[in-house]
Amino acid sequence: MDNHLLKAAFICFILSFFQSCCNAASYNVVSFGARPDGRTDSSQALERAWRAACASTSSTMVYIPRGTFMTKPVVFSGPCRSRILFRMDGTLVAPPNYQDMGNSGFWILFTKVSRLTVHGGTIDARGTKFWACRRSGSNCPPGVRSISFLWSSNVVVSGLKSLYSELIHVTISNCNNILFEHLNIIAPSRSPNTDGIIIQSSTGVTIRNSLIRTGDDCIAVGPGSKNIWMEKIACGPGHGISIGSLGNSLNEAGVQNVTVTNAIFTKTQNGVRIKSWARDSKSFATNVEFRNIVMRSVDNPIIIDQTYCPSNQCPRQTSGVEVSNVRYSNIKGTSTTVEAVKFQCSVSNPCRGIQMRNIRLTTPNRVTTSTCENVHGSASGQVVPRSCL
Repeated sequence: MDNHLLKAAFICFILSFFQSCCNAASYNVVSFGARPDGRTDSSQALERAWRAACASTSSTMVYIPRGTFMTKPVVFSGPCRSRILFRMDGTLVAPPNYQDMGNSGFWILFTKVSRLTVHGGTIDARGTKFWACRRSGSNCPPGVRSISFLWSSNVVVSGLKSLYSELIHVTISNCNNILFEHLNIIAPSRSPNTDGIIIQSSTGVTIRNSLIRTGDDCIAVGPGSKNIWMEKIACGPGHGISIGSLGNSLNEAGVQNVTVTNAIFTKTQNGVRIKSWARDSKSFATNVEFRNIVMRSVDNPIIIDQTYCPSNQCPRQTSGVEVSNVRYSNIKGTSTTVEAVKFQCSVSNPCRGIQMRNIRLTTPNRVTTSTCENVHGSASGQVVPRSCL
């Protein structure tokens, strides 16, 4: 489905949902034992309210009123019998002791749900002490993702604020037709592995009108993802918007049909990036478009890195990931480094169909450059730095 038609369908879905929920039953979590004091564990009350809503044969609402509700990891599982509005006017906070988050890897998990809207609210994972544990080299728990959607479809998440995640703020895996809008995702620039949104093995994901400030990728599009639309994103600090990393295994699925448009990157490590490991793989990235983008003091505004290796244990092979049909257009702004454009592609699988049009990336008092290794493509319009294609 065309991305604009997909967005129109989402709008219709939201309108029809709220119309149907006007007279719907409401399950207030306080009625199930949750306490808005920020100290009492409300996890069981949250799950009881969810189960009641999930069993309803008509559209329902799970309601979290104003106040601060402490919760340990919770699972909201489907399939449910009808549509559910999960409305938050309050704040969910993690336990003060990160050891109480357990070893599941998830804090707030929605799994196997359909026709769900999550609206408003704040979730605060209180990740500061967990980050300190990791930096100290101590024996720490694995950490949790703040909010995750697995094996779900026809989901809308609107107006959510996510603070200080231990690891990833938002995870999307094996999902179809999901819309995220008006998100506010915040973690310090030095917080480790606090990606804003990670997408994998999912189709039809739209992210728009959102602010993401993290210690890792603002958004990462992982293996098996297609038809991904990102629009009006403010990213920074963080590591930019990435496709990948890809090629971590031989039979890994690829990424296709990805658009990033009308985005602003501010003081990020990267702008728009495609990254793959230097090892044999059947993965790929194709039909990708980055357009109408502003870079403000970005270290690596445009980069394809097919020797990606964040640690010292690198495979030292050549990447089998095929990167093709990538378009960059109307990208302007400032780079903190002279090398504003870097295409470091695979010797065994050169990048093909790379197109650049109307690019202007400058740095104060110096002339910016571009680097091309094992890449085939073309440039048109004004291109600064001078194209190496």
